[in-house]
Amino acid sequence: MDKLRNMEVMVAVVEAGSFAAAARQLGISAVMVGKHIQQLEAHLGARLLQRSTRRSSLTEVGAAFYEDSKRVLEQVRWAESAVERSRAVPQGLLRVSAPFTLGSHVIAPLVADFLQRHPQVRVDLHLSDSVVDVVGEGFDAAVRIGRVADEGLVARPLRPYGMVIAASPDYLRRHGTPRSAADLAHHQCLSHSVWQRRVEWTLHDGGAEFFWPENARFICNQGEGLRQAALQRLGLVMQPEVLLADALATGALVPVMQHCLPVPRPVHLVYAPDRRQLPKLARFVEHVVAALALPPEQPAPAAVSPRRRAASPARS
Repeated sequence: MDKLRNMEVMVAVVEAGSFAAAARQLGISAVMVGKHIQQLEAHLGARLLQRSTRRSSLTEVGAAFYEDSKRVLEQVRWAESAVERSRAVPQGLLRVSAPFTLGSHVIAPLVADFLQRHPQVRVDLHLSDSVVDVVGEGFDAAVRIGRVADEGLVARPLRPYGMVIAASPDYLRRHGTPRSAADLAHHQCLSHSVWQRRVEWTLHDGGAEFFWPENARFICNQGEGLRQAALQRLGLVMQPEVLLADALATGALVPVMQHCLPVPRPVHLVYAPDRRQLPKLARFVEHVVAALALPPEQPAPAAVSPRRRAASPARS
């Protein structure tokens, strides 16, 4: 019986929430996940997980064993990394987390280029807008948008995450070009469903604050859907620069209201200080920072604390 593998599978089940989710994460079948758990429980003579059709929950014994297993696995990773640190050539698996849009459009191409340069490295890129526990979940590095909490991590500043307001040339010919935030009330706006509950993207115009209209013509929970709607001449869209860059470069979309744009949010590449000695991580950090470094004259933007929404003429 491979005790370490069984412990790894159990930790994955607890953190993923189900056998099926853990199986996808580990690249094995749900049946095999179940066999690992059964072997572990038979060896220990105790039930670790309570199973249901949808989720698995820890027993009291299982909760204690889960915490101990995480510590053991972390010690194993540290022992393995000690060997890796002695090697000059970057090699081995590098686990990286990044937000979905920034990760898809910026980090993934950088990872592909990095792998071309370092053929002995493998990368597991996890795209999610959730903030991962870098050390606890076994990531070597993570890209974070916004304020970086004090987690004892090294945080290297990257190019800020900015927004663009844009529309197709045909839409602007038919409806006119908005000149101020107040003009949004007279336009067809496309909105991300999450923005209606968050205040990160505040518009500024003449010293006043405005917010993207909540009664948008089209609402979607995915940025690509909004981009496609804007390309189909449906209305004005506010999107991350990285998502609209190609459409702006070709003229398929035209930027408007550039003086009203929200303050760009800071972006950092974070990693645990003791992991920096690993050749694979050291080279990856250098690669990403070199590609996304701040211009010499541009300081990193400060994260703006959310404020209460003020009354806005941009709403109808």
